[in-house]
Amino acid sequence: MEPLYLNETYINGLLESKSSEAEQMRILEKARQMKGLTPQETAALLTMDSATGWKQAFEIAGEIKSHIYGDRVVMFAPLYISDYCVNECVYCGFSKHQMKDIHKRRKLSMEEIRQEVELLERMGHKRLALEAGEDPINCPLSYVLEAIQTIYSMKTENGEIRRVNVNIAALDVDGYKQLKQANIGTYILFQETYNRATYRAMHLSGPKRDFEFHSRAHDRAMEAGLDDVGGGVLFGLHDPFYEVLGMILHNQHLEQNFGVGFHTLSAPRVRSFALFPNAVDDEIFLRLIAVIRMAVPFTGIIISTRENPEMRRRLIKIGVSQISGGSSVEVGGYFKKSKNINKNNANSENNEENDTKYNHKQKLSQFQLEDGRTPSDILMWLMEEDLIPSFCTACYRKSRTGDRFMKLAKSGDIKDVCLPNALMTLAEYAMDYGTDELKKKAFDLIKRKVDKMEENSIRTQLDRNIEKIIAGERDLYV
Repeated sequence: MEPLYLNETYINGLLESKSSEAEQMRILEKARQMKGLTPQETAALLTMDSATGWKQAFEIAGEIKSHIYGDRVVMFAPLYISDYCVNECVYCGFSKHQMKDIHKRRKLSMEEIRQEVELLERMGHKRLALEAGEDPINCPLSYVLEAIQTIYSMKTENGEIRRVNVNIAALDVDGYKQLKQANIGTYILFQETYNRATYRAMHLSGPKRDFEFHSRAHDRAMEAGLDDVGGGVLFGLHDPFYEVLGMILHNQHLEQNFGVGFHTLSAPRVRSFALFPNAVDDEIFLRLIAVIRMAVPFTGIIISTRENPEMRRRLIKIGVSQISGGSSVEVGGYFKKSKNINKNNANSENNEENDTKYNHKQKLSQFQLEDGRTPSDILMWLMEEDLIPSFCTACYRKSRTGDRFMKLAKSGDIKDVCLPNALMTLAEYAMDYGTDELKKKAFDLIKRKVDKMEENSIRTQLDRNIEKIIAGERDLYV
């Protein structure tokens, strides 16, 4: 039987159903209780046209975000290890057509991966999202597995990558079993679009064109034992309301069949209205994120540096819980960036030519970045917003994953460990990478947050661990 998240008639029927304003207000009040929303209720809010209703929706989404995630914002960085790809996807800079006239394909050697990871560790990152195009010959799974092993083996002074999430093409069950054995964190795969016709129009050739295989990948991942999976769409390929319902129904499908839904949902969007008529503007995008937060309150929402700083600030207020920082979407981009920074205008004309060529590639793809700040700049910004930048990976290493994580999250108990762990990783960052100004701001923030905590054994352990971190100990968590 076809799952509902792939049933176009069912999804369109939800969107065509009419809901009264009174019904929409009832749904908003239900959302406030953090019990999630049914697909029918989600559709009712997506189609709401009341300015008062949307004002209330943003307030409720913000309340949910604050109650469940507190002041924490999880930090990560992408690591692109290969741009070899045999797929031709209309929206993607890695596709055969897009890259043909721009530059040669490339994949990193293990030594080059070590260079990239060392730079990322020196930025303070503890969590990476490994990214690669799909090419069974030039970028086989064995190469990805070796890359994961290489990343985990790296330690730069006090820096280390403690969690590698993986965003690669759909695999069979055996492939996912190998990823599990490699000790990955979350397996992430974007559906891109849940509409079959649009999917085929956007994926012109290559294995990714197989809608059925791609759209059932998360089932195979969970069958293989990967209990933390992440999904997402690329907003702008199809009707955005349809896509939100596809994600909500997909999450429901996973919960019903495997006991736990998506660990995270990602929400990138295309930027060009000329190329993609379904592209969403800022106001609609904010509405989409608010509805997702109300519909799946305990699922993390990820926004990358494709959004500008002001939009990221607004999105964090209403639902986003994870952001990237200091990102490069070029294979070998961190090393290239470090070389350019260290050059004193040597070969400046050649550098400008290369940058222009790469910017041209970005403009053709969905990979154009809008927030180029360094991780330390982003940390300063978050702390000025009274938010806690978190590099925590404790749940992964304490086996608080899958349904165990969700049970703790839904009971509210997860906050008892997430806040202390976030503060400890902030203290680590401040001691290892912070300027005097950042250290002062970080420890002032830590003190304020600790002072608000209830006096109990966890607070006592936190106080003790902060002292240990200042004295030089690392990787302390509860």
